[in-house]
Amino acid sequence: GEGPGGPSRRKRAVLTVLLHFLETYKGILQEEESAGKVIKDLYLLIMKDASLYPELEDEILRLHQLVETVELKVPEETPPPSKQVKPLFRHFRRIDSCLQTRVAFRGSDEIFCRVYMPDHSYVTIRSRLSASVQDILAAVTEKLQYSEEQSAREEALALVAVASSGEKAVLQPSEECVFTTLGINSHLFACAKDAIESLVPLPEEIQVSPGDTEIHRVEAEEIANHMTAFHWELFRCIHELEFVDYVFHGERGRRETANLELLLQRCSEVQHWVATEMLLCESLGKRAHLLKKFIKIAAICKQNQDMLSFYAVVMGLDNAAVSRLRLTWEKLPGKFKNLFRKFETLTDPCRNHKTYREVLSKMNPPLIPFVPLILKDLTFVHEGSKTLLDGLVNVEKLGAPPAAGSGVVRPDVSSPAGLDLEASPSQLQTKAYVRQFQVIDNQNLLFELSYKLEASSQ
Repeated sequence: GEGPGGPSRRKRAVLTVLLHFLETYKGILQEEESAGKVIKDLYLLIMKDASLYPELEDEILRLHQLVETVELKVPEETPPPSKQVKPLFRHFRRIDSCLQTRVAFRGSDEIFCRVYMPDHSYVTIRSRLSASVQDILAAVTEKLQYSEEQSAREEALALVAVASSGEKAVLQPSEECVFTTLGINSHLFACAKDAIESLVPLPEEIQVSPGDTEIHRVEAEEIANHMTAFHWELFRCIHELEFVDYVFHGERGRRETANLELLLQRCSEVQHWVATEMLLCESLGKRAHLLKKFIKIAAICKQNQDMLSFYAVVMGLDNAAVSRLRLTWEKLPGKFKNLFRKFETLTDPCRNHKTYREVLSKMNPPLIPFVPLILKDLTFVHEGSKTLLDGLVNVEKLGAPPAAGSGVVRPDVSSPAGLDLEASPSQLQTKAYVRQFQVIDNQNLLFELSYKLEASSQ
């Protein structure tokens, strides 16, 4: 038989699991009726026994509070508020929407998006963020039927993602959630199958004209603080389950990874922004000054505990098209050369990112970790230990802290201190600039610009 504490110990274990489950899935349970029913049944059973186990009072109280938050009550008869349609980040350059605080995207959100034709004309469709390629094409076809010239053409359309380099990826009809997986300057094209070969990317958005962009006007500190503030908003939008979905490829049957994907897209955008600004700066003196400013920006981001921006800026300066500018690097003061060497050591992946992990372990939240590394760690855990051992769940694996040592996965709610940025016109201009970097992400074009600036690198 069991000791007297046996049943209560078992009940405590069940309660602990249930509380953890509710904490984690809070936001999602509000949409899942079936999950709600299971929890409600469990909850009623627990409440029935509550008086028998006074020692579990604290846990039962916590459960009661959580069930209230998740509102597993009978849905009330109030009609849902009408949904606001959001313009999708990047595919609409709208200053007003870029200045608003970012809120999390859900798959069911409605967005506007442009889909281009081979002649670069486009239709604007309204779609769910999680829509399948088939749904997107149906919306495009419907729009085209209103215009005369299309009514004669009844052939099936294909949806193609075209990158600025001209690279094309034909999307499969069943693919879902494609909007947030697009590259920075990639666009969606709809065309007949036989026209795919001849698709050409949209012309570069950025005007390659010598002239000072915002970065030359603003202090390094201001740029860095605006970056941290924005990346903090983006990071806070990510639910920790997005990491799981991303790595396990939606084995839960639905992929909710939009916010994580937008942050990864932003990480790449910052890298390309650094390279773009460096390579659009034609005067050698100014370019060396800008290089110094970028190293300062990286230093301030690191101070702000925004390791995402720090990594992205350092990686941008390590872009081969920038690192080959020998004359520019030679003009850098010794102090900054040493500082940059230190930064390269910190971002060096050797010995499984040992240096970075050590620095991170000494930081207290709030901090923004280098998110791609968390995904790398989770992938390693996922592939390195099968979840089922002889048909049983591998509890060791499920209990392993996600990405131990690569940073907090649950975004801390408080935001980094000292980032209350005033709202003067010049600050708003900087904020708009930082939140919508215009970048060249075509590596061949970056190299072309680089060779124009410094022909030989002997």
